[in-house]
Amino acid sequence: MSFIPRCLSRKSLRMGILAFWFTFFICMPEHMYAQNTCPDVMQQLLKDGFHRDLLIRVNLGADGGTGSCMVAAKVHLPKGLYVDPYELTSLQKHNLTEALLTEDNIDLEVPEYLATDVTVLVYMRPDAECISCFRAILPLHCRYHRPAESDGNIFALLKSPQILIRCQKSFLSMECLKETEIEAPCSQKNTHTCHWNSIKFKAVNKELKLQIPVGLKYHLTLVCTITLVTTILCSILILSGLYEHGLFFA
Repeated sequence: MSFIPRCLSRKSLRMGILAFWFTFFICMPEHMYAQNTCPDVMQQLLKDGFHRDLLIRVNLGADGGTGSCMVAAKVHLPKGLYVDPYELTSLQKHNLTEALLTEDNIDLEVPEYLATDVTVLVYMRPDAECISCFRAILPLHCRYHRPAESDGNIFALLKSPQILIRCQKSFLSMECLKETEIEAPCSQKNTHTCHWNSIKFKAVNKELKLQIPVGLKYHLTLVCTITLVTTILCSILILSGLYEHGLFFA
């Protein structure tokens, strides 16, 4: 009579071991894949016209442990775009945007064909809508371009930024970390040099096309003529008003 319970217990033990290994081989690859998944980076242009806002959002993909992390985005702007350092100073005073320019002097008035590329280091903040996400908004401005031949629109290409991360406890896999460390200011307020890790990521959109309206070359003669005639008429009206109502002699 004791033979049957022994058989049942051995059979139950074997079934339990098989269930354990089945769960291990099915679930562990998914768990390892989730741990080795590199962060997602999304860029989005807000507003229209010559003055836009660039939204950058980074999802580290970790359930926890990101509270001790700092994330920054190194944005490379083509010469058709620029940031206003005075505007950045105002935003930093109101605790809205933290960013540092790699160039000391940026001429806000030069057109696109006389300008140079600009690099901006944007410090990101935790996103309230996502526990493992960081976000930042960088105001961008378009420079004036040369008149076009036929199409009245020119596109400026904005590539994916370089994402830098600095954490007290590492949780990203080695596949997501680049070999070399980057030296950059610790923050906008603390300009001492810190060591950052440049990470690999999955770009939701690898580049953005920013449409910039420009004038047409065959309108040049018409625009110059109208401008000259308007200037002469306004000058005549001003001089006639001064002659009629002004005091020319003491």
